[in-house]
Amino acid sequence: MAFNLVSSGHDWRQSHLGRLLGHAMRRFDARVLVLMAQHIDAPLALSNLAARDKVSAAHIHITRHLPLQGARLNELAAMAGMSKQAMGDLVNQCEAWGVVRREDDQGDARAKRIVFTDTGLSWLKAFEAAIAQAEDEFRQEVGADVATVVSLGLEAYAADWR
Repeated sequence: MAFNLVSSGHDWRQSHLGRLLGHAMRRFDARVLVLMAQHIDAPLALSNLAARDKVSAAHIHITRHLPLQGARLNELAAMAGMSKQAMGDLVNQCEAWGVVRREDDQGDARAKRIVFTDTGLSWLKAFEAAIAQAEDEFRQEVGADVATVVSLGLEAYAADWR
């Protein structure tokens, strides 16, 4: 039996869980960037870049995934779920902005590790505060009970990924 797209309606394409999660994530990340740009610990140059929409949610991947002890490019890309080339482009930008630097890997002389600079650590501090505020705003908007259920549900759903 053929599936009849005309009679089945298409509302599901706009309202399915994956689409809603994607919109919510983009909204959350956009709010985090605004809050980071305004944060007292955010370096002025990065605040100006963020305020002019030069820093995007893609740059948050480095802030979100780079361990404090640093990581090789391929490790960072894997943690962020990105290609090595795409992550390399982000690292190059963040290096030019003074957020990260490349240094020799003590375990392999051929490799480089990406590490936060002092500016990057200040940016990370602003990221932490922005996340906390954005989460608080979410709780205020949807209510504490709903926010808790959403958080627990997403945590359980994401636990089995990868």
